[in-house]
Formats: sequence, structure tokens, C-alpha cells
Amino acid sequence: MNTAGARIAFQGELGAYSHQACLKAYPEMEPLPCHTFEGAIAAVREGRAALAMLPVENSSYGRVADIHSLLPGSGLYIIGEYFLRVHISLLGVPGAKLEDITEAVSHTVLLGQCRAFLERHGIARVAAADTAGAAAEVAQGRRTHRAALASALAAELSGLEILAENIEDNPHNTTRFLIMSPRKIEAAPSEADVVTTFVFQVRNLPAALYKALGGFATNGVNMTKLESYMVDGRFTATQFLAEITGHPEHPAVARAFDELRYFSTFVTILGVFPAAEYRRQTDAL
Repeated sequence: MNTAGARIAFQGELGAYSHQACLKAYPEMEPLPCHTFEGAIAAVREGRAALAMLPVENSSYGRVADIHSLLPGSGLYIIGEYFLRVHISLLGVPGAKLEDITEAVSHTVLLGQCRAFLERHGIARVAAADTAGAAAEVAQGRRTHRAALASALAAELSGLEILAENIEDNPHNTTRFLIMSPRKIEAAPSEADVVTTFVFQVRNLPAALYKALGGFATNGVNMTKLESYMVDGRFTATQFLAEITGHPEHPAVARAFDELRYFSTFVTILGVFPAAEYRRQTDAL
């Protein structure tokens, strides 16, 4: 896929961690900021961007709200993944010092990830819609006692100074992103490490979920993720998002999917893509 000169959409403002992921994964593409996740998906679906970079989970915070429910109806396909090590900095206006700061503004996720640092320095937490927007707000306000929690990229773009860096409580703070495309591009069955992501809904039968997933166990297929969420606000309709290691064309995986389909009302594959190198690095730890 030729991505040179094309756009890649993300949710947030320039300087957000999603923007940083776009620059690192696809430096040849032009980042396109969007106000919402739905907006980033629409940009790709409408042809204003070739790809979308969507965060799905963070090692400290857990899964990103809304994304899992948006994926099945997005009309897009997962063609890859990217893991971004999230380094958090305390950003202040030029001339401010760490001892001057009494308030830190950022997204609630980052505020929670820097709890120990903020408490140690007696800094109050102020919630904002996003990290890059918080940096812009601090830059415009020009108050030496107010700082933002954001990326070094946000500091560069907003003209703020880094007062403290790498202040996250968790030294392995990492966000996983999915790369979405309007075209169905699948990894080859011959590739060594493949991830298959799919959603399904089991039949309303006793032990249906147990039976539906039994084929993965009996065929030796490794399931690395299984998450449930409600459908249309109904307590009796639960949809599952799952990921496995392997390609649907591998015989063992194909047999497991046959069993899954027998006990499910539907099964939809969202993507078959190469596993990121980050997975192999962390498995070796």
C-alpha cells in the first residue's frame, strides 16, 4: 500500500499522543486531526484520509471507551497495530519553574497516570477534554502556576517548556493503536506472526459461550483477548470482541471458527494483520 503523501486521521488535536503514533508509524503521511473517533472513521470512509489511527487500550488505564463498539459498524478493516510508549511531561509557560506549579490540566487518563508525581509536588488536578488541547489552553493562559500534562510533541507545537519529563507512575505505560483502512488488506497465511480480530454474538442457549470457544482450546489456538459489551442497551444481547494468534486459513483456526459459527448468531472478522514487533519484545521479557 503506497501511503506517501496520503493522510492519516486521528482523534484529537495536533500534539496528541495519537498524532505522535501517526508520525512514528507513518512518517510519510500527513496527519489529519479530528474532533471525535467517529470523525476519524468518517474521514477514511469518505476518502479524506487513507488510514485512521485509533487507540484501543492502554497498559495502565485499560480499554479506550467507545472504540470497541464503533469498530464493527465502521465499514473499515484493521490492517495493522502500533504500540506507543507513552512518556508524560509537565509543560509550563516560558519562565515557569516546577516549584511554581499548583495546578495541572490534562485528560483524566493522564491525570490518573501521574497521581504519585502530582501528590508529591502538591499539584492539583484539573480535567480537560484532551492532552494537546490542555497544552494549548495553558499556552494561551500564560499563567506560571498552571501546567499541562502532555507529550513533548505538544510542548514543541504549543511553545511550552518541559518542566519535568517521564513522570508517569507506570514505567511501562503503553498505548496500543489499531490502523484502519477502507480496503481489506490481510496478512498472508505464510506470515509467521498473525493476529485475527473478530466480533461475535452467541446464541441464547445454556453454556453457549463455553461451547462456542471450545474449538479454540481443542485446536490449540491461542486467544489473547476476549471482551464483552452490551448491544443497543439490552442486557440480554451481549457482543464479544476477541483476538487470536493465527490466520483464518490455518487448518486449526478454520476448525475453531467452524465451531464458533455453529454456536453464534453471527461472526464478523474485523482484521487479519501482522503482529507488531512490540509483542515479540514484551514476550521475551
